[in-house]
Amino acid sequence: MSKLKALVVDDHDLIRSNVAETLRNDGWDVCEAKSAEEAFKMLHRDRWSLFFCDVRLSDKNTEEGYAVLRGFTQWQPEAQIVLMTGHGSAVGALDAVSFGAYDYLMKPFEVKDVQRISREVRQGIEKRTSAAGTDESMSPAVYTSDIDLVGVSSAFVDLMKLVGRVAATNLPVLITGESGSGKEVVACAIHRRSRRSSKRFIAINCGAIPSELIESELFGHVRGSFTGATGDRKGLWEEADGGTVFLDEITETSPAFQVKLLRALQEGEIRRVGSNHNQRVDVRVIAATNRDAEHEMREGRFRQDLLYRLNAVNLHLPPLRERREDIRPLVYYFAGCVATPDAPRICFSNDALRLLENYDWPGNIRELENAIVRAAALCDQVVRPEDLPDRVRNCSKLVMDDVGAPLEPQLLSDCGEESLLLSEVERRHIFRVLARTGGNKQAAARILGIDRTTLQRKVERYDLDQVEFSGTATKVQRV
Repeated sequence: MSKLKALVVDDHDLIRSNVAETLRNDGWDVCEAKSAEEAFKMLHRDRWSLFFCDVRLSDKNTEEGYAVLRGFTQWQPEAQIVLMTGHGSAVGALDAVSFGAYDYLMKPFEVKDVQRISREVRQGIEKRTSAAGTDESMSPAVYTSDIDLVGVSSAFVDLMKLVGRVAATNLPVLITGESGSGKEVVACAIHRRSRRSSKRFIAINCGAIPSELIESELFGHVRGSFTGATGDRKGLWEEADGGTVFLDEITETSPAFQVKLLRALQEGEIRRVGSNHNQRVDVRVIAATNRDAEHEMREGRFRQDLLYRLNAVNLHLPPLRERREDIRPLVYYFAGCVATPDAPRICFSNDALRLLENYDWPGNIRELENAIVRAAALCDQVVRPEDLPDRVRNCSKLVMDDVGAPLEPQLLSDCGEESLLLSEVERRHIFRVLARTGGNKQAAARILGIDRTTLQRKVERYDLDQVEFSGTATKVQRV
């Protein structure tokens, strides 16, 4: 194959040239542009196979990259488009992939990320060319969306990339995660970015409906089918015809109902309670549970065949304590939700923010929202530690006191350390801080005064990513 063409669009000269140089070294014929206007002009000049574009190409418009994305997917749908951003967010990743992007890179990214995409795209083109028997080469501000998904952590962003790809399909989805982690919000996002978005999204909490009523509630009933059935009634399944049904706490259902649910999924038809006739209903099913579905299946409380039918795609929502970078954006989001013309947006003191970021949030996002609503009602326009719930103040203070405590002198003075290379001293110091924080990289990054991405690169460089940190100071002696 001759050289394939790639276009790199970024108003930042250094980033644009670095990405372009990496692609040239990998055998691409690369052109560069510094604005959306230049990109649109070059769109029709040539046939592009790969396209890197910054989301924010000017201070005036924070969504120009998405406009360019839509233009390229419309006029050159064969091109693989990668959006780059220094203001990454989960909803930005979801929308990027949903609108046709191949990937979504958050700055600062590494050369190996560009090389990976280059390799994958080239291999895909080679496969398509081989199959078709043709030669492809000849042929600040933060992004906002209509979906209320808040998050900037790499774990949540990666999950939303998968959500964006899954949304365009008709596959059943099983969302797992702790209570309050946002499973229904993710389910709604899947529906909003699917081809069914013009139809209804109906959420059903299976654990809140008595087992003897759930079949009638979902599938409906006919007159006289049971005491009190004075007329025919359409169930929620029929109400969602053409749309999406979200079955929350699916593992709370009875085995008898699971059999009927399995038939509805397999055959695409239901039967109202008391009826002799089946009805075709077209719905997409998204289920969720805060339990271990595999364990429930092994214990005989959940049908194996139903689990495999629902689990065509599994999305696991990490708890908030595992994505602490999302706490601050969520805090500001909830603070904005309670603001009114009579009660303007509240502010947060640094001490209050530190307490919020160090608390483990066993109730996840739901607990955080309640804490912010409470604080907003009690504070005088500025949330301070005394405005937060006692459990947040007490637990966070213990963590901060432990993390902030000085290491014992014998652990800091290592025999002969003054003669070590600077890199080894740095490695030992990072090891000690990670040991002190129990492996919590977000907390360690704050202590070290660097961002989490930089810390992760250093952890990989010094082969510390395989170390299990117990959180006790004694472990530092092994470094």
